[in-house]
Formats: sequence, structure tokens, C-alpha cells
Amino acid sequence: MQTILIANPKGGSGKTTLAVNVASSLAFAGGQVTLLDMDRQRSARLWLERRSPELPVIWPLETRRDERPEADWLVIDSAAGLHGKNLERAIKLASKVIVPVGTSLFDMQASQDFLDLLRAEKAVRKGRLQVGVVGMRMSARTRAAAALEEFLAGLDLPVLACLREAQVYVNTLVEGKSIFDLPLHQTVREREQWASLQRWLEKP
Repeated sequence: MQTILIANPKGGSGKTTLAVNVASSLAFAGGQVTLLDMDRQRSARLWLERRSPELPVIWPLETRRDERPEADWLVIDSAAGLHGKNLERAIKLASKVIVPVGTSLFDMQASQDFLDLLRAEKAVRKGRLQVGVVGMRMSARTRAAAALEEFLAGLDLPVLACLREAQVYVNTLVEGKSIFDLPLHQTVREREQWASLQRWLEKP
């Protein structure tokens, strides 16, 4: 089983939006997916509770093993403020880490500090743990988006995607859906932005 950790200690960075869409993209591709919600707000768990059984199944990790298939993937929506021993334990579980970064100065500074912490971890230094970054809620032709693009360009890590700010993410979350559960013609642009991230997930 591969474990994908979605992590950034800054609250409001887009972790849950990214986590549920990552889980859904893997399930949409035919994988057996489990989801662990470590955040106090339990937003990802609420999303799962609203999800229709007619959609590709994503199992809460808490489901008894004899009641769900063997998982190919575990997606972890980590808690805000992840650091210290909790960060070390989460990293030991992970196959890959995705760090969502918002467009505010505070998001970028907190993300830089967190990425520095990740680089200091032995598994990252020795190349056993892959880390990628995703730009979140980027509005075209805004100074904030331009600042985030400049920030991302200066990182020595793969930038997996730059996801535009779109109401479709908000609407699907409320319904227990993701962009991958909607008809293709409604989410063509969003799925194009996800393509490189999906390829990175599929790499061994």
C-alpha cells in the first residue's frame, strides 16, 4: 500500500480539498483507496459521510479490515500545526508527501518553514521519501498568484500542479464529490491542471 500524506502546518492551506480530490482521483482510476482524517475539524470525514455509494468507493481507514478490501492507497489529511514527534510519525507512514501552498504571504512563509523541516528529515535527505508542492486557489492575472508562482519557481522541489480558484471545488465538497465525479465536460480545465500530479502519484 502506498501512503500519500497531505501536509502543511498552516490552517486553511487547502489540505482537505487536495486530500479528497487525490483520494477520488485514485479511486476513479480503479484503485482501492482509504482516507484518514487527522484534522480536528473532521472535514474529510464529513465529506466521506456525504459521499454517495454510487460513486467510486473511498473507505474511512477506521472501517474494520474484514469489511473493506485490501487498500492500494492510503491518503492522509493531516492536522494543522503538524510538527515534532507527530510529524516524524506521519513521515514514517508516508510513501509521498504533498504540500499545498496558498497565495498569501503567511501561507508562503509557513510553507517555506515546513519544507525546510521536511528537508531535514532523514528519509527525505536519503531520497526514500518523495516530496512535491501544489499551488492552491490561484486566480489568474492577480498579484497574489504571480507572487506564488515566483515562490514555487524558487523551490528545489517538483511543483506538481497549480490549481486555479474555482467554485467547482467548493460545490463538490459539500456534496461528497470531487472534480473527478463530475462529467468531463464540466471539469476539463481542472483535470488538465491535475494531469502532472496524477502522473507523479503513479510513479513508483
